Amino acid sequence: MLVTNLNGVRPISLSLVLLMACASVFSGAAQASENLNLNQALRLTLENNPELYQFKFTEVILKAQRQTSSLRPGLELGAEIENIAGSGVNEGLDSAETTVALSSVIELGGKRQARLALADSRFDQYTWQRQAATLDVLGALTTSFIEGLLTQANVELAEESLVLSQSLLKTVKSKAAKGATSEAEVMRARASLVRAEIRLDSQRNQLERQKMMLAQFWGEAEASFERLDGDLFDYEQAGSFDQLYDRVKTSPAMEVFASETRMQEAKVALARSKGRSDLNWQVGVRRFEESNDTGFVVGFSLPLFAGKRNQGDLDAALAARDSAQSARKFALLRLRGDLFQAYSLRNQNIEAVRKIKDTAIPALTSALELTRRAYENGRYRYVELVAAQEELLAAKQSLIDTASTALISQALIEKLTGQALNQ
Repeated sequence: MLVTNLNGVRPISLSLVLLMACASVFSGAAQASENLNLNQALRLTLENNPELYQFKFTEVILKAQRQTSSLRPGLELGAEIENIAGSGVNEGLDSAETTVALSSVIELGGKRQARLALADSRFDQYTWQRQAATLDVLGALTTSFIEGLLTQANVELAEESLVLSQSLLKTVKSKAAKGATSEAEVMRARASLVRAEIRLDSQRNQLERQKMMLAQFWGEAEASFERLDGDLFDYEQAGSFDQLYDRVKTSPAMEVFASETRMQEAKVALARSKGRSDLNWQVGVRRFEESNDTGFVVGFSLPLFAGKRNQGDLDAALAARDSAQSARKFALLRLRGDLFQAYSLRNQNIEAVRKIKDTAIPALTSALELTRRAYENGRYRYVELVAAQEELLAAKQSLIDTASTALISQALIEKLTGQALNQ
């Protein structure tokens, strides 16, 4: 056996994350199964991850804020009594003038519409932030899952190394019993077997730690699965770099910056609307106690120089908008660099996997077999047999590491673009 060949489920693309987030919640099949595939892990995380659950509270807050922003100015009921408890003719209540009035504000400059536009832009930004955060969490989960597959393959390779060491010790003992080799070589073979046992134990313990870390993504303290189902050598067909970069421009990560710009534009519009003074009005009835007469009271007021007083807020909003636009350009440049690095690493490692798998490992396997026969026939020394064995194991280790690097790079590309490579 070369390395892990798990007959597993094809790793799910990160582009399906947003669809899965809107789908029905997974019922927890991982608990009822000894194996866990990436599809199950993603669904469990979407349902139970504490970091993603916090967005539910943010949604409630933003909806409440929008409801408040949609309110029109309230009405006020006031009462005023004049000419009481004075002196002379104003002594007592005989000359009192009582006014009961209803007052409010007429908003000018489209303030209510500007407030609603700002509330909507905040909710739009929240939506993209939630999608970007979901991709971040599930991207981290995917990377952890691939690293778990890597360690699982290392366990199998360590088991193979142990079998080779046991076979080597048996061969050396047989030659020593015939007097064809020294007892020192038996001791060296036994020490090599101990090292193989230690490495296997180390890899098994590391796998248990990684399984527990995976379970924490969906809020479990311990892993309830025995094995990871997946394939380290399953790669999607990728388009050109330019095609992938076009996807990055409309990915959730970039839409977060675009929504930030739209929100700042809404703040600018709101600041400009505040530069228009609101019209205060008042309508009421006044009663004159001295003559028992009544009369209507109507009043209007308009603050002066509101535009100048609001200029500082407008300048701040304009600066924040320009800053958001600049941040978006820089983020796009940074994401382009991240995408190119992942794209280049993926292609490089896929090619390396092909060469190691098709050329290096078959050659080293044949070399080990020939060296073992030659050692048994006394034509090669012990050190040459050990070297041949170590070279084969090193090539298989390189294959595992290279394959996992290609998969992690692929997962990063899908996270950056928000789509599967084959779309």
